[in-house]
Amino acid sequence: MPVSLRYLLLLVGVALLSAIASIIVQHHQTTHRAEVTARQLTGGNVRAGSHAIRRYGCGACHEIPGIPGADGHVGPALTGFSRRAEVAGRLSNDPANLIRWIRHPQQVSPGNGMPDQGVTEQDARDIAAYLYTLR
Repeated sequence: MPVSLRYLLLLVGVALLSAIASIIVQHHQTTHRAEVTARQLTGGNVRAGSHAIRRYGCGACHEIPGIPGADGHVGPALTGFSRRAEVAGRLSNDPANLIRWIRHPQQVSPGNGMPDQGVTEQDARDIAAYLYTLR
């Protein structure tokens, strides 16, 4: 193979690796910004929220991206939750309403399919923080 062709292939390879690295860095920055924003909105912790979602068994009824085994189809899928206008089709999607819904869904809408699970205030904030990272 001629030297000029090897040089060209090397340049293409370096450019490709650079592009991939840039995409990874951009994804990391976007994820970090979403987590910071979610924490500021809710007073919750995203990582603790993912643990609380598993602990309360939310994935038995909901499909929740990023939560292993959360592939339920009883309740709505929570993909893109942060972009939704409403919580449960009844409340505007703001942190106070979401936390209230997570803690007391039967008070908000008696007889709906989501049971009261005894979610603590902090766990609700953490779960809300996690849900607000879902784009």
